[in-house]
Amino acid sequence: MGNEVTTNIFSSDCFVNDFLAFFKQAPANENYQALTNCKIWRMDFETVQNNFHSHQEFREFGRLMLVTNYAILHERMLGMIKNTAEQRYSKLLEKHPAIFQNVPLKIIASYLGVTDTSLSRIRKEVAQK
Repeated sequence: MGNEVTTNIFSSDCFVNDFLAFFKQAPANENYQALTNCKIWRMDFETVQNNFHSHQEFREFGRLMLVTNYAILHERMLGMIKNTAEQRYSKLLEKHPAIFQNVPLKIIASYLGVTDTSLSRIRKEVAQK
């Protein structure tokens, strides 16, 4: 197997899910790892389908989750293309500073698409500004 690649980092106020795998009823292509204590809620496919059909609030929550996930994915994709590694680092630091207290730098580097060495250099440069 190749190197691990971090595609997302979730903070404590996030709802973590793999909608595509869930609704396709197929195994996820990613693994999820909790680095801190968390609560896990589990709901099977049939229950979710029943709730979508019988509870308007659940439908609206599902719609919000889909739109939110799409927006995050789209923003991340554009950021990886348009922004420099330093810009991605600064944005992550600005929006999610707590991540730097709980997540090893190796994982943050992978998420930003840089090596550990590059992240160290970027952190030093940003701190000097």
